[in-house]
Amino acid sequence: MHGTKEWFSKDLLLKAGLISSVFIFMFIGCASSPKDFDPNTTGPQMIVEPDTVRLGVARMKGAKIVFKGKGFQPEDSVFVKLLNVDKNGQKVDVPIAEGNVDKFGYFTAEVGTLVKFSELLRAKLGSNEKMETIVIITQPPIPVGTYTAKAVSMESEKQAQCELIIKGPSLLDRLKDWIGGLLGKIQKK
Repeated sequence: MHGTKEWFSKDLLLKAGLISSVFIFMFIGCASSPKDFDPNTTGPQMIVEPDTVRLGVARMKGAKIVFKGKGFQPEDSVFVKLLNVDKNGQKVDVPIAEGNVDKFGYFTAEVGTLVKFSELLRAKLGSNEKMETIVIITQPPIPVGTYTAKAVSMESEKQAQCELIIKGPSLLDRLKDWIGGLLGKIQKK
């Protein structure tokens, strides 16, 4: 009996330690330092936070993708687009965000929910019998890779670029999406 308790406690501690390690690495690995503008560069600049996005449906729903810029004409408007996105066998530029420039030449443009689902995941939003919003996947998402995002101002000729890295869903993302499918929140057609 004493040997069983000792084995059970060691086995339990080992499993608890492994599970804890996985969760710690999962959350530490997701953290990244905030981006900042290059102080040595004059003229328009743009950054994106986060600079890497994963294509899990559940993750994308809660993801906040924000483009920030400086050095633009005050009180102007800025449109952000991803360049050379493969869409139906052609390379096209996809508009993904827009923002207003403040009186100091800075802008913030967040990628909206509809754009995240329609352009990045290439899915549709619908509703189920309970009138809950669901995601309907009808085609593969945007191809993974490093994309150039370009901000173009409306009134002036000012432009800036940065890179946005698109990665496939992680194992945890796939698990969340599978559970979302079981719950009826994600449908594949």
